[in-house]
Amino acid sequence: MFDKLKKVVDCIDFETVSDARKETLQVLIAFISQKIEEGFPIALNFICTHNSRRSQFSQLWAKVAADFYGIDADCFSGGVEVTAFNKNAVDSLIRFGFKMTKEGVENPIYAIRWDDVHEPIKMYSKLYDDPLNSRTHFAAIMTCAHADENCPVVMGCEQRIPIRYSDPKKYDNTPLQNTMYDHCSFRIATEMFYVFSQIEK
Repeated sequence: MFDKLKKVVDCIDFETVSDARKETLQVLIAFISQKIEEGFPIALNFICTHNSRRSQFSQLWAKVAADFYGIDADCFSGGVEVTAFNKNAVDSLIRFGFKMTKEGVENPIYAIRWDDVHEPIKMYSKLYDDPLNSRTHFAAIMTCAHADENCPVVMGCEQRIPIRYSDPKKYDNTPLQNTMYDHCSFRIATEMFYVFSQIEK
């Protein structure tokens, strides 16, 4: 793991995860644990409306956390509409120590790395059933209320798990923009690391 990113991970404190939130996360922990117990692949698809901010944060942090704890998990993200991986979210990840390259303009594809060992993850805004994503036997983790309430059926998913986060978009173009994007990203990081810390291999 890159040094700057490792310093961020070292600051994660599971005591900041409330008991109520741990109950919410327990559903995801149980899904992952069952897959390991049964010897089946772990596929997690994080979904929000535009696949622009929260679902992207969740996909990346879940993959980093899984790798950190030595768990083989395929992590994806998608939406019900296609826009772009929001630049403020991208900039937040760069501040945290991720390294990336960018290809394209309107809906750029970012190749994101957290170390020099693993292949980069390609991340961009896409529909939840994009060919890049797992099509069956995955958990659909709904990261925003709008997608959770307006996408009643996620085709191919084995289990639907609502784990909602507040949208940092409301802070765009304000003095709090960077702070609140970083806050959202770090909260998601904390919870994804908590989830994978609870998995018995």
